[in-house]
Amino acid sequence: MSATADPRFSINQMTVKQLGLPELVAACVELGVQHVGTWRAPVQEYGVEAAAKLLNEAGLSVSTHCRGGFLTAIDPADRKAAIEDNKRAVDEAVTLGTDVLVLVSGGLPAGSYDLAGARERIADALTELAPYAAENGVRLAIEPLHPMYAADRCVVSTLAQALDIAERFPAHQVGVCVDTYHIWWDDRAPEQIARAGAQGRIATFQLADWTTPLPEGVLNGRGQIGDGSIDMRYWRRLVEDQGYSGPIEVELFNDGLWARDGREVLAETAARFTEHAC
Repeated sequence: MSATADPRFSINQMTVKQLGLPELVAACVELGVQHVGTWRAPVQEYGVEAAAKLLNEAGLSVSTHCRGGFLTAIDPADRKAAIEDNKRAVDEAVTLGTDVLVLVSGGLPAGSYDLAGARERIADALTELAPYAAENGVRLAIEPLHPMYAADRCVVSTLAQALDIAERFPAHQVGVCVDTYHIWWDDRAPEQIARAGAQGRIATFQLADWTTPLPEGVLNGRGQIGDGSIDMRYWRRLVEDQGYSGPIEVELFNDGLWARDGREVLAETAARFTEHAC
């Protein structure tokens, strides 16, 4: 591999989860990748402080830390545990040197049909989490997920819903994550990107393509950019027209990619970014 990666390109750790952190760092350095989006489980497994040291010494910046959230529980003990876990996620982000913690808000609690109530509990949890994060220099980024995930993973399905929650808090505390995979279908998304941009709430921008047929279980159906239906340049232009100038993460959950050599997948992803998103 040669040093060819675009300076805005960030590789989310889940895209090449078959690579251990040292292998990922070495491959990024060889390819000239400057940014990595980290995930809690592999970072915790390696050791948060050790991971921060490894990334820093390699000259890599952490674009985001994933993920906080899952804040929809009804039981008071479960809600308290979720808030404490999110505070630990904030602390991890601080150690890693990133100022963005992505939130996947959580699905419906077992036996509940109350979407509005679940969304309200997210806002309630943020009244404690958002000030804590901001005091530590971290902004929370609410990520809307495609509606097919509303039941079990995320009751926030659109940018409009994410902004309705975020706007209860100062922009430096709570922003949104714009992910092409989750919003490309929504004809209101462009106006909501403008709404977010006007308030300075675009905290991070992620890319993944929509390919069909979706795999069984759908969770690991994010396609390699350029393989599906999404016009990456269009969405990048919308986000950048609203002032976003930070790293652009490619975050792919894809069993086929995970079965391949991770270094080859990283090189391919960086090349696809240049081909389809620049």
